[in-house]
Amino acid sequence: MKLSTLVAQPTFQTYSLTATIDSALCIGAGGSAGSLADKPIVRNAAGWMIIPGSHLKGRLRHECEKIARGLGWEVSRSPSPRNMVGNYPIPPILDRSPHCIISSIFGDPSLPSRLLIDDLICTTSPEDLPNEVIRPGVTINRRRRTAEDRKLYYLETSPPNLQLKFTGEIHTIDPPHYATALICAGLRHINALGGSKSAGLGWLTWEWGEIPIDDRAWIDLGGAKG
Repeated sequence: MKLSTLVAQPTFQTYSLTATIDSALCIGAGGSAGSLADKPIVRNAAGWMIIPGSHLKGRLRHECEKIARGLGWEVSRSPSPRNMVGNYPIPPILDRSPHCIISSIFGDPSLPSRLLIDDLICTTSPEDLPNEVIRPGVTINRRRRTAEDRKLYYLETSPPNLQLKFTGEIHTIDPPHYATALICAGLRHINALGGSKSAGLGWLTWEWGEIPIDDRAWIDLGGAKG
């Protein structure tokens, strides 16, 4: 008898994801060299602009937490590890788990994440883009409502109004049955990424392939208020 027959094999699902940037994107790499900007845009080793998977995953978790709390589910309190394990209700409502419905997807200090997100890579070659798009900014003193002295800085952004597309993949590993429904809802709540969103940067629209959702998912997710 083979060991593989005794150990349950994980189920992997992969879904394509595309972000179309409607304005200009500013996800900076602090400390990067080779740019006149104080905060250059993130690029991979080949020089292609990217949206880091870790950045998107963190934002997606935040949006999913808001949705879960709005539906009445108790969500663990991060970042303190001692507050992330307890006795939480999970769908169906009568079930209990030491991990809340968010941790059961995104993980916590004692549970591996069931969700992996690749870096989203710009589909336009660096050779076809301007070398640098620099945008000046200044730090505002909110108490005095004036610009701070000697606080001028420069941001590098993607070229505006080019409808640049960033593509990547989302991978799930033995997720709970409600995971894809919550992930899709969270993505629809993300309208912008990166810095200076209030100044109009980072606004985007999403496209993704067909993602099968368990018919019970929406019913079970709404069970906390039922």
